[in-house]
Amino acid sequence: MKKIIPCIIVLLLTISLLPHLIVAQPINDQENLKTRVILLGTGTPRPGPDNSGPATAIVYGNRVFLFDAGAGVMRRINQSGLSINGPEATFITHLHSDHTLGYPDLILTTWVMRRVKPLEVYGPHGLQRMTDYILKAYSEDIKIRIEGLEREPANGYKVNVHEIEPGVIYDSSGVKITAIPVLHGDWKEAYGYRIDTPDRSIVISGDTHPCEALIEFSTGVDILIHEVYTSSDVKIENRVGGDLWPKYLKAFHTSDVELGNIAEQSNPKLLILYHIVRLKATDEDLINGIREGGFKGKVVIGKDLQTF
Repeated sequence: MKKIIPCIIVLLLTISLLPHLIVAQPINDQENLKTRVILLGTGTPRPGPDNSGPATAIVYGNRVFLFDAGAGVMRRINQSGLSINGPEATFITHLHSDHTLGYPDLILTTWVMRRVKPLEVYGPHGLQRMTDYILKAYSEDIKIRIEGLEREPANGYKVNVHEIEPGVIYDSSGVKITAIPVLHGDWKEAYGYRIDTPDRSIVISGDTHPCEALIEFSTGVDILIHEVYTSSDVKIENRVGGDLWPKYLKAFHTSDVELGNIAEQSNPKLLILYHIVRLKATDEDLINGIREGGFKGKVVIGKDLQTF
């Protein structure tokens, strides 16, 4: 009898907790299938304390899609509450270092955190070569983690690289991703991405000079996430490169006034600014430039870990 009573108590406690256990939301619940945008990194090559390198997560239900892998990406993923085992797929806009410095971290840390299958990564030609050299550089680390006492999953460090062309590059279970060719100075290949889910349309510009393709694919979207530089800073002197600085900005990036014009033509419901190249300009200067370009809609100056 003495042995039965504790069992009865445990049973009663379990029954009393059932309503709380049932509260867990199923994956297919409509609320969970809403699309979220998480700005993991909004920075530039300048190492600021508050802005990690460019990286954006699009989350649909429990599915995570990562766009770019700038410095600090895995720390931000962890801070945001997303899974540290790796996204469903990763998309790289171009191979500039500030957009890929976190790529080795993404490959290796998700593996050490028990990713068991290859990482799926999409991006421009040259991405396979970059990936091969990253894995070669860390070959001793990989060998020891697999053969040593850690016994990491033998295939978890691997990467399936998809070198892409413009057009639809991913279409699975309600999520469609389109690669948009953009103009980024001397880069022969750079992309923005349009993401369509059942409830939202989103465009991420990557780094780009104003281009018609981006306007076309951004027309009427729910969210346009676009890089920008402040035109009021262009003439600031004492910059390395001297008079090459204004030429560089105009060839590689989009000014606040130009972006205002792009947004006025494409008319997104929300314009989010990220990868903001500025020296002394204020937030007010930035918004004034957007308004001068003609856009009167909602604008947000993106900060790391903001969710929309």
